Amino acid sequence: MKHLNTQSPDFQAELKALLAFETAQDPKIDQIVAGICADVQQRGDAAVVEYTNRFDGMAAQSMADLTLTQAELQNAFERLPADVQTALKTAAERVERYHLRQKLESWTYTDADGTLLGQQITALDRVGIYVPGGKAAYPSSVIMNAMPAHVAGVQEIIMVVPTPKGGRNDIVLAAAYIAGVTKVFTIGGAQAVAALAYGTETVPQVDKITGPGNAFVAAAKRRVFGVVGIDMVAGPSEILVIADGSTPADWVAMDLFSQAEHDEIAQAILIATSQAYLDDVQTAMNRLIGEMPRRAIIEASLRNRGAFILAEDLNEACEIANYIAPEHLELSVENPQQWAQKIRHAGAIFMGSYTSESLGDYCAGPNHVLPTSRTARFSSPLGTYDFQKRSSLIQVSEAGAQKLGKTAATLAHGEMLTAHARAAELRLKD
Repeated sequence: MKHLNTQSPDFQAELKALLAFETAQDPKIDQIVAGICADVQQRGDAAVVEYTNRFDGMAAQSMADLTLTQAELQNAFERLPADVQTALKTAAERVERYHLRQKLESWTYTDADGTLLGQQITALDRVGIYVPGGKAAYPSSVIMNAMPAHVAGVQEIIMVVPTPKGGRNDIVLAAAYIAGVTKVFTIGGAQAVAALAYGTETVPQVDKITGPGNAFVAAAKRRVFGVVGIDMVAGPSEILVIADGSTPADWVAMDLFSQAEHDEIAQAILIATSQAYLDDVQTAMNRLIGEMPRRAIIEASLRNRGAFILAEDLNEACEIANYIAPEHLELSVENPQQWAQKIRHAGAIFMGSYTSESLGDYCAGPNHVLPTSRTARFSSPLGTYDFQKRSSLIQVSEAGAQKLGKTAATLAHGEMLTAHARAAELRLKD
């Protein structure tokens, strides 16, 4: 772990270097993805099957071999142990309950002259959710992407998930069953994104694609944006912990591990107001790392992008947090709600010693699809509102047309748009 001190004259430069991550698209990856997307757009199912066989070690003859039925999803659920079934149900119910509170409602109001104005809320017709299937299985990603779409009223939820060498994961498929996914295709990578965006003979075209993936998936989402909507282009997972020393060092050490174990480019940072506490956490990490099955990944992540930061006080720690704008922020401090008021930029804020970030990943209720790479400065977690659209409602009364028509005509003439002006003026009595 790197050690930074806010009192160092080089602190700002060191922090900037720590956070630096190349988000620009790799030209080689972009070139490959461009070819795949164009091929899928042109050849449809045949291209999807070909790339899936090549990249995932499959032997599919057609898309029928890569399509799962609702019965197969249900069977996957029923094969799970009872405690896993209960955990999936509990997580889905909590995520659903939270996202119901986000649901936008239509509204109108009427001016004094009788003109009606408002906003009509409608759900997207069909969405695609991408669920990673490489280094680990992510049933939580299924729930977090599908449940808000379901709550929003989306009629069709199409899931794609790669199954390398044909290995299907029951808990992922069971999560799709619980979360109300309509169709599942065992395809991944850029070819899956392209199939969702353009549609094929078998894969229906969707209106929006959500869910994380590798660099090829991210590049494909960038490429198809505009043809369809996307949630975001996700970067490496991140956690920032602010600690005042009141939380056991072992707890904080494991919280840092929980993000570092995602992959070698994940980022885990601890800001504390005491060097002694930083030392305690380091000691705990040294003791606990041997228990971690993904030890090599954790060590690489912490070595490459992890850091301890010594701050003067919690006010300064919060200022640093706002600059970092982390995906996950743990306020492992006394009176966490007080300090949360100082945070302007974070994907999710976990308050208090007992609120481990992992609870948010699985079952607390809020969505775990969060902005990364400092994009929390201007973007928000995935939510029900991402699967809803707003249409403006305008019904101008005869009286309203007299007032608004003059205003509109004046402005239209100012822009030299005569037809605009005349369209308004024709409705004037005078």
